[in-house]
Amino acid sequence: FLLYYDLLYLNHLSIWNLLWYIVYDVDLNLFSIFPSSFLSNKESFPGCLSFGVFPTLACHTYLLSAKSAFCASPADLGNSTPPTPQKKSKVKWLLPCGHLQGSKVTGIEESLAEPEELRGVKLWADTFSEDLYALVTKYSGSLLLKKKYKDVESSLKIKEVDGLELVKKFSEEMESMLRRKVEAVKRLVETAEEADLNHEYNASLVFNYYNSVLINEKDENGDYVELGDEFILDLNEHFNNLWVNTSISNVQLPTNVYNKDPNILNGVYMSEALNPVFVENFQKDPTLTWQYFGSSSGFFRLYPGIKWTPDESGVITFDCRNRGWYIQAATSPKDIVILVDVSGSMKGLQIAIAKHTISTILDTLGENDFVNIIAYNDYVHYVEPCFKGILVQADRDNREHFKQLVEELMVKGVGIVDKALSEAFRILKQFREDGRGGLCNQAIMLITDGAVEDYETIFEKYNWPDRKVRVFTYLIGREVTFADRMKWIACNNKGYYTQISTLADVQENVMEYLHVLSRPMVINHDHDIIWTEAYMDSKLFALQPQSLLLMTTVAMPVFSKKNETRSHGILLGVVGSDVPLRELLKLAPRYKLGVHGYAFLNTNNGYILSHPDLRPLYKDGKKWKPKPNYNSVDLSEVEWEDQDEILRTAMINRETGSLTMDVKVAVDKGRRVLFLTNDYFFTDISDTPFSLGMVLSRGHGEYILLGNTSVEEGLHDLLQPDLTLADEWIYCITDIDPAHRKLSQMDAMVQFLTSKEPDLECDEELVQEVLFDAVVTAPMEAYWTALALNISEKSEDVVDMAFLGTRAGLMRSSLFVSPEKVSNRKFLTLEDKSSIFTMDHFPLWYRQAAEQPEGSFVFSIPSGGEAGSVTVSTAVAVTVDKKTAIAAAVGVQMKLELLQRKFWAVVNHSSNLDCSQVDGICSLSCQDSDLDCFVIDNNGFILISKRSEETGRFLGEVDGSVMTYLLNMGVFSQVTMYDYQAMCKMSHHHHSGGRHLLSPIYSIVTAAKWLMSELFMFFLEWGTWGCWQWESRAEAKAIFHHSHKHKKQDMLQPCDTEYPVFIYQAAVQETNGIMECGGCRKMFVIQQIPKSNLLLVVTDSTCDCSMFPPVLQEATEVKYNASVKCDRMRSQKLRRRPDTCHAFHPEENAQDCGGTAENSASLTLLLLPVVTWELLQ
Repeated sequence: FLLYYDLLYLNHLSIWNLLWYIVYDVDLNLFSIFPSSFLSNKESFPGCLSFGVFPTLACHTYLLSAKSAFCASPADLGNSTPPTPQKKSKVKWLLPCGHLQGSKVTGIEESLAEPEELRGVKLWADTFSEDLYALVTKYSGSLLLKKKYKDVESSLKIKEVDGLELVKKFSEEMESMLRRKVEAVKRLVETAEEADLNHEYNASLVFNYYNSVLINEKDENGDYVELGDEFILDLNEHFNNLWVNTSISNVQLPTNVYNKDPNILNGVYMSEALNPVFVENFQKDPTLTWQYFGSSSGFFRLYPGIKWTPDESGVITFDCRNRGWYIQAATSPKDIVILVDVSGSMKGLQIAIAKHTISTILDTLGENDFVNIIAYNDYVHYVEPCFKGILVQADRDNREHFKQLVEELMVKGVGIVDKALSEAFRILKQFREDGRGGLCNQAIMLITDGAVEDYETIFEKYNWPDRKVRVFTYLIGREVTFADRMKWIACNNKGYYTQISTLADVQENVMEYLHVLSRPMVINHDHDIIWTEAYMDSKLFALQPQSLLLMTTVAMPVFSKKNETRSHGILLGVVGSDVPLRELLKLAPRYKLGVHGYAFLNTNNGYILSHPDLRPLYKDGKKWKPKPNYNSVDLSEVEWEDQDEILRTAMINRETGSLTMDVKVAVDKGRRVLFLTNDYFFTDISDTPFSLGMVLSRGHGEYILLGNTSVEEGLHDLLQPDLTLADEWIYCITDIDPAHRKLSQMDAMVQFLTSKEPDLECDEELVQEVLFDAVVTAPMEAYWTALALNISEKSEDVVDMAFLGTRAGLMRSSLFVSPEKVSNRKFLTLEDKSSIFTMDHFPLWYRQAAEQPEGSFVFSIPSGGEAGSVTVSTAVAVTVDKKTAIAAAVGVQMKLELLQRKFWAVVNHSSNLDCSQVDGICSLSCQDSDLDCFVIDNNGFILISKRSEETGRFLGEVDGSVMTYLLNMGVFSQVTMYDYQAMCKMSHHHHSGGRHLLSPIYSIVTAAKWLMSELFMFFLEWGTWGCWQWESRAEAKAIFHHSHKHKKQDMLQPCDTEYPVFIYQAAVQETNGIMECGGCRKMFVIQQIPKSNLLLVVTDSTCDCSMFPPVLQEATEVKYNASVKCDRMRSQKLRRRPDTCHAFHPEENAQDCGGTAENSASLTLLLLPVVTWELLQ
């Protein structure tokens, strides 16, 4: 430190005009400093420098010895004759330090010539750079394109974007679009309620309708089956290329609902009135997608009609009443405590039914609800101890977590209900008084096989007379001894009582509580409009998993208006319509947001509705699957740089404003990172729970380039064969008029410009920009064509293709080889979406080029180098009135082999250096076995190596010693990135890790359990189980097998990970060093390759530095200790509650509180499940 401050003092005294030397004696551990005037010539002193001692003094280092270094002691400094080195060296290095400028050393006097070897490495880099620059500029035509934009610079305008005004405009357009969807839904609600008012229930009604599963099905005689008449289906692009009938709807029912039940027939008959309204809505607003009516009795009327296919088990598990849009529309927010009896009497089938009941209740909850689960026997315990004494948000993460814990419940002891009830009431009271939770409905779900008393004293203490908490009771099993007591508890606490005897009874009985909670809203006729969180169309995903479609649903409840049933508050069902989120984002055009800009949406709970970094799918083997928590990803988990959650808080509070943040943006599947300064603009979308955010990057991202050209000239150049437009961008609206839906964006634009389709609506600003870009870039076609014609068959230095893209989404490309010889055929196609313009992002090569210095090219290789190709690109910037905007990016794709061949041609020949002053051999060549030569990019990935298998890998993985040294020197920096949407492998959970070791017959017992479970399901399928229908048995079988399959295959679970990304510090143009590696010393040189993002790395291959571990770019799971993990799980982030609440109504008929289900079964089948489930415990 004294030396460091002495240097600063010398500089302050203005005597830093000399070249200073720092000398470190390895043996004596001494430092010395002296000016260059101490040396009569460069041979006077062969000194050396120990790097890392003063990291601020990044100095040139010159090779001293291949195997050992020699440093003079202070006493030798004045000697004119240098000390004799202990060992002869093959190559010598000199280590001077000069005046620092940033990270490059200057001030080396002209008389002190650089060592010949270093000049040779620099010569390689410069020569290779010149060859590359000549090659890529020639074939890309980048200089021509820059000239063409320069020629029209005087006619250009650069407009600065007003982010706040732009986000407000986008919000208003989205609000207008969503309002049209609401109006369509309101028309359906009015029609349904009117139809019900005019319909008289007929218990003997006979009515044929189109069953979506049975349509077009024929029997063995070739006749259409019952409920399965001919139903014409046409392929429809608007409905995701599915076969639909846009003239009529049809009806779907889950397997456990009888399709000719009188309630079903009456409901289907009544809802036929919706058909003309469905069609009319679609005609009024052709952007509408699916419209539907979900009945409280279980049927689902869908428009347009579609053929519904059972799953692989032959079961229809889809039940509209379980969907989020139905549940949210049917009820207000709710706080629920589930009490489950785990005493010894619940063993066998009872506990299986209880677990399935809990799971079904959890499925009826959403992000606006709060929940906890308490198991009780001799004592009360929370299934998740971390949630003791609180309620947690019922988001998907927590619901799935509860389900896993419930599956592990074991039965024993005696059930004591009063303690559990008291605990539940205390939690609900505390949350109510603290203003936490849903602050609307509160309920306790009591699941047990019996109650020995009515617990009146507890209700008097906690719930009477106000009865702010409803109590729902579920009697498990066929025993009716406690039925009256269980019903009394429910009826005296505004709840509902049901008895559940079989697995197939669960669904219908759980649904009853939703009808009770909906009564106040129904009686008051409050038609609340709800919008759901983002979700995936499960039917569409099953058919076309590659075309992921996230959507939100607008829904409204449908009530019975009949006076005679008013106090019962009968909910007929829910009407809804889907809104694909991509349709919303089309209203925030990409070209207005710049190279790195984007728009995003989030909900009142802070969850992402849409964001370019939202990754809802993960790959399990060869299949893509939705992540368990894909629709509960928080804004803070995507915009994680907002550590104080300022942005999140403002958006949840519906504020309008802006915020600036420095951010690190991961690109190229997390292998690289861009450092940006982003301006965030945000506002709410009126009459919805959503907020809109918009991002513009500082610098060129704040400007829009405006050009002008005539339609005639633009049209001529627009129709050239090498020109394409971004498929996902909206230049003209083609999805309103059915006649326009088959038009491509290019065709639509031409029709608009030629006035052949006056009804077409187009973005005139974007169209004008396309025309201008088409004119400016038109000469590129002729240029590329001329090049291609002059290429001979014997030409070797030929790239595969040239391409360009403009900020208007226009692209041109030209092949210089035949299509079958292109090294990466996915490039610029839908198979490689990172290389094209999409709704979410500009191409990767465009984004990288925009952040490179002007005139510099970005070289990029695919992960692993398996494609054998290299993409090269550079940006074209335009400056007007001191404002700079990116007009375009241009580049080439070449074979990796071409790049390598040009490199080896430069470095595999001796450098013909003057070696007269060097002791030993000094000629350098990468052919030498003593040297390793690499070409890496600015993120450390290898493009060229002597060993082809290293291509595409990270340098730190191949040579950890060099990368470790570069990181310590500050030549490379490590940036830690986080992924809060990761999926990690989880080890199988066991109650006891040594169980199988302690029990020698464990394997036999396991096999016996499997055999008995299969036997149990066999009897369920072929026996006569009470009044079950075949469909009910099938559902039970599916439920049973699904739970076991889930346990075996659920190997990946959501987790948080962190991973490093490595960045070269561009200010360091060259550096080198010597590393101690045990018995030898390893030397290396790093030299920038000018006008590129590439680096030349030359290292000594003879020294074994395996003592240094590899530096890996791998993601590691962020492990939280028990305390931190619990704190994270318990924490409640800021959220905005829904605006309405319907908890009670004075006219509500509380005596409509359930009854006893009657079921019968043969004695054999009655006993079989008890015996089987006993063995399975």
